[in-house]
Amino acid sequence: MPVIDHFTFGIVTPLLAYAISCTGAATGLACTSRARAASGGTRAAWLVFGAIALGGTGIWVMHFVAMLGFSASGVTIRYDVPETLLSAAIAIVVVGAGLFITELGKRKLPAMLVGGALAGAGVAAMHYMGMEAMEMSAEVVYNPVYVIASIVIAVVAATAALWCTVHIRGTLATIVATLVMGLAVTGMHYTGMAGVSVINPINNVPAGASTMQLLVPLVMAVSVVTFLLILGIGLWPTEDELRTQAEFESRLKAHSEQGQRFENVQQDLQPGPAQFAQTHRAL
Repeated sequence: MPVIDHFTFGIVTPLLAYAISCTGAATGLACTSRARAASGGTRAAWLVFGAIALGGTGIWVMHFVAMLGFSASGVTIRYDVPETLLSAAIAIVVVGAGLFITELGKRKLPAMLVGGALAGAGVAAMHYMGMEAMEMSAEVVYNPVYVIASIVIAVVAATAALWCTVHIRGTLATIVATLVMGLAVTGMHYTGMAGVSVINPINNVPAGASTMQLLVPLVMAVSVVTFLLILGIGLWPTEDELRTQAEFESRLKAHSEQGQRFENVQQDLQPGPAQFAQTHRAL
């Protein structure tokens, strides 16, 4: 039976995967914090950006960066391109669904639990679809205990992520939440991978793209998108700034309405031409 190595490049891939997961989590939290202070189409846009950051970078890219360190002795690994791309779409869509369910449920606990369960199940589906996209010159089998454990971790991590998008405010709290979310996502990945075994190797090179042919361009593309999101976040006002601006505009509107009412009262108190003529004749 082939010997599996999850750390072909040592500690480099786990640390890089964790760093990327934290980057996606931090970017996603920054997007959702702005969604809290926005409304209408702007809020929806920020939630979509948050889903791309959390699902695309924080989860999907992390998975495949971690997979760079996966190898099995004597086994050739290739990737099915359409299935790999589908797994990325699933990660983004389910995280987005969780975010929108939480918003539609007015950020209350039941909505977060439903959204977390859906997003967590989707994250687990992304993980195992990503594994299914790997074409190997051997058969892959899974230990059901680790599979169940990874799904539970995914649901808990997704629910915690949704809770963070609703409640986390402030720099220190955001940093702590980012580190915890990154640990949860990478922990889910390596828990699932701990239950992987490779059996019945054959002397054959499977069809599909090699690791470098597929993952390097995709990871670079998602990284560019993430950089653009970070740039947009830096140029956009923060949640506190947006709330301050909204309060100022509200006070300004109230002051303007009050001034208009005062002018209307003054006009009502001033005598009109007919009243002035009548008063003049009486004198």
